[in-house]
Amino acid sequence: MDRIVENTSVNHIVSLNERKSIVITGVRKIESFDNEEFLLNTNLGGMLIKGSGLEMIKLDTLEGNVSIKGHIDSVSYLDDNAKSTEGSIFNKLFK
Repeated sequence: MDRIVENTSVNHIVSLNERKSIVITGVRKIESFDNEEFLLNTNLGGMLIKGSGLEMIKLDTLEGNVSIKGHIDSVSYLDDNAKSTEGSIFNKLFK
């Protein structure tokens, strides 16, 4: 389910607490999510969060804030240059 955030002028900040929770500001859109992976579009590009038991505990669409809890294994930014060769980033992720 796509969620679009209205305010895109918010700074992008990532706060990770003991790999058990993460708060992200500057989120423009949540592309997809489940209990193992969150795919976000932020002010600075795509972001992929992987883990287990992941659950969105707060979503503020006006400010662009997202809070996620669970066991977080990795947080990575997606390379925007990847879409020029074989389509979009999302096509590469879901091959």
